[in-house]
Amino acid sequence: MDTEKRPVLTGLVALVGVAVVIGLLGGLAVMVGVKVTGIGNTSSSSGSSETPATFELPRPSDTSTETPPEETEPSPGGQPSSEAPDTGISLSAPQQSVSAMQQIDLTGSYPGGEGAILQVQRFENEQWTDFPVTMSVSGGTFATYVLTARTGENRFRVVDTDSDAISNEVTVTVG
Repeated sequence: MDTEKRPVLTGLVALVGVAVVIGLLGGLAVMVGVKVTGIGNTSSSSGSSETPATFELPRPSDTSTETPPEETEPSPGGQPSSEAPDTGISLSAPQQSVSAMQQIDLTGSYPGGEGAILQVQRFENEQWTDFPVTMSVSGGTFATYVLTARTGENRFRVVDTDSDAISNEVTVTVG
């Protein structure tokens, strides 16, 4: 090919070549940066083999600040009571059943807990274990969501990481 007779085509080919090289170098730089900073790390410190939840928070919705009435008898069907302990942390999950890996919203109120960090826990193997999700209290309320592939009844609660105050538990059926 005679490059002197087709300078526009030569320039266009050179421009495309430079763009491809810059794109490859930029992609490589992003991959190295993600690896070095640990962004997107999906390892779970709780030893769970499930896919951990992301750290994206749902948009908060208006929640009632009224305290639910205290239950004096166990819930029907032998379900654990959703009554909040005296700690003041009230937890709710609008979904009663979801498909595997479907979002389970966890919202609630914690009057007097402004700025507290809450750890989500799940009841498994006859004990409460940390779920790889935390959230902070802002304006006396909190909201997050979890994802799980573990089918059957999943019991969740939240714990204040500083004061060890514990919320009521909520049960969501997955499957």
